[in-house]
Amino acid sequence: MQFHLYLPQMRLSPAQLVERAQAAEAAGFDGIAGMDHMAPPLAENQPMFSASVTNTWLAAHTTRMTVGSLVLCDVFRNPALLAQESVSLDHLSGGRYELGLGTGSVPREIVSYGLALPEGRLRVRRLRETLEILRALWTGEPVDYTGEFFQLRGARQAPTPLGSIPIQIGGAGPKTMELVAAYADWWNIHIGILDRLDEMRPRAGRARVSIQERIAFVPSEDQRAAVAELARRRFGTTGVVVGDAEQLVEHFGTLAERGIDRSYTWFCDFAQPATLAAFGESVIAKLR
Repeated sequence: MQFHLYLPQMRLSPAQLVERAQAAEAAGFDGIAGMDHMAPPLAENQPMFSASVTNTWLAAHTTRMTVGSLVLCDVFRNPALLAQESVSLDHLSGGRYELGLGTGSVPREIVSYGLALPEGRLRVRRLRETLEILRALWTGEPVDYTGEFFQLRGARQAPTPLGSIPIQIGGAGPKTMELVAAYADWWNIHIGILDRLDEMRPRAGRARVSIQERIAFVPSEDQRAAVAELARRRFGTTGVVVGDAEQLVEHFGTLAERGIDRSYTWFCDFAQPATLAAFGESVIAKLR
């Protein structure tokens, strides 16, 4: 199983983001990913940095980990600009960029900031056009495209990707699953549909499976109560995996046996470097 640190770029300074990214890299994490919102959900009064600018910053301060977002909101961006932005990050990171895309998980955010297409069915159709345009522009050949939402005439992009930019799609609706099967290298599932994974897995085609989980890592038994209380205050009482190293090794091992290839770990303590180091030594290393 791969381990990627999920680190929303909120409530942390640029220096703290770099500190945690470098600690994660030293601990053996394979990648790092942030969120993509105009304002943090349920914490709209908190400061937050741009997803792609933060990815560029972290790519410049790491050497091995992939960088990306879980996931970019398609309606925030013109697909031609997204294609250029992605190739730029691909080159600037030395091939370590992954493009995550979704239709948007907070519809009211799309309306609040004056963006178009609040209806889910329209957003899925728009996402399909974005994926078609990305694939066409990344060939480096001139592109003429006539769609419902976008029209391109003689559009051409240079440079082209260094290799193949991995695409990750989040979501589980029937139309979204068609896009996963047709375009995705990775399918990110919501924890709420984990019990349906075996049923839905064939609909993902060749895409590998990832999952995001909220983790409360217990470094020693005398700290369990404090860690659990911190997780409760930040994440609530449901959907948090609380465990020591042995329990988490068993937990992630079970996920791997079910066919989940990557975990995006979201630590309740804002990914303190000491937590990342201990998790790497006692969980990641054992599973490797």
